[in-house]
Formats: sequence, C-alpha cells, structure tokens
Amino acid sequence: MNDKSKPAMPVATPLKQAMHDARIEAAERSAVIIDLRDAEMARLEILNEAIAGVFKDVPARHTDYFDRGVSGGSQPRLWLDAITHVVMGNDKRTYRLLTETANGRRVLEESTDVPAMREAITRYVARRLVAREQALATTETREEAPKKNRGAIFMAFVFGALAGAAALFAAVWFTAGP
Repeated sequence: MNDKSKPAMPVATPLKQAMHDARIEAAERSAVIIDLRDAEMARLEILNEAIAGVFKDVPARHTDYFDRGVSGGSQPRLWLDAITHVVMGNDKRTYRLLTETANGRRVLEESTDVPAMREAITRYVARRLVAREQALATTETREEAPKKNRGAIFMAFVFGALAGAAALFAAVWFTAGP
C-alpha cells in the first residue's frame, strides 16, 4: 500500500489537547449539576405530596389565595402562594421555607425532615387563612359612610352662587357710579 493515500493525522498541540480535556470536564460537571437539580426537584416533589392534605382542608372560598406547585429553573422552588416558597439549602438536603416581605426575604423555617416542614407549612397556611378572614371580616362589617342629603348640598350651592352674583352686581353698581 501507498502511504500517500492515507491522510496525515494532525498532531495535537498542547493547547488543543488541554481544550479538549477542559470540554470533557465541563460536560461531566454539567451532568453532575443536572443530577443535583433533579435531586432537588425530587425532594421538593416529596414535600409537595406530603403537604397535599393541608391544602385539601383549605376552605373553598380561600383556595384562590394559594397557588401551590413546583417550578423548575436554575433553583427549583415549591411555591405555596405568591410570596412564599420552599427551596433546598446549599447542602441540597435542607428545606428552607422563605417568604418575601417589604424588607426583603425572610426564613420562616429550616429543616431536613419532611414532617417538620409539613408542620411549619401547616402553621404558615393557618396564619395566612386567619389573617385573610380577619381582613375580610373588617371590610364586610365596616359601616358605610352616612349619605349626605344631596338636596341640601344643591341648595347650598345655589344659595352661594346667588349670593356671589349679588355681591358682584353690588360691587359693579357702587364702583361704576353716575
């Protein structure tokens, strides 16, 4: 056989070899990150199933107040309502119940145990329901402002307009002179 028929293999330079090795390492790291994210999602799904009974007991008139569900993304979250969610801690084993306030994010509970987090979420939901019932009760029982007599208001306006017109007429009459 003739050696000229075979294409010559390019010799790998140290930089090309290092770049190839770096790409392989990056692919392995991203696979590990994806596995960690999947593990976080699985743990949040377990907690979501554990608290399903809590949300079944929420009265029908308050069900629109809570919007429970797991969201993906760079940091998976189990949302309870518009301002409160559960995320996994830095160790990927600790559940963190967080709420957004006007002064920033606040940690309500941290635990590695599902039953402890279920209790914390139950307490949170109960407090939110009581606060909402109190807010609804104050708006329902608030007395309406007494209605003013519109006829009296209209008569006061007419009297004021006539008095103003008479004063203007008198001012013009006396200043114009003979």
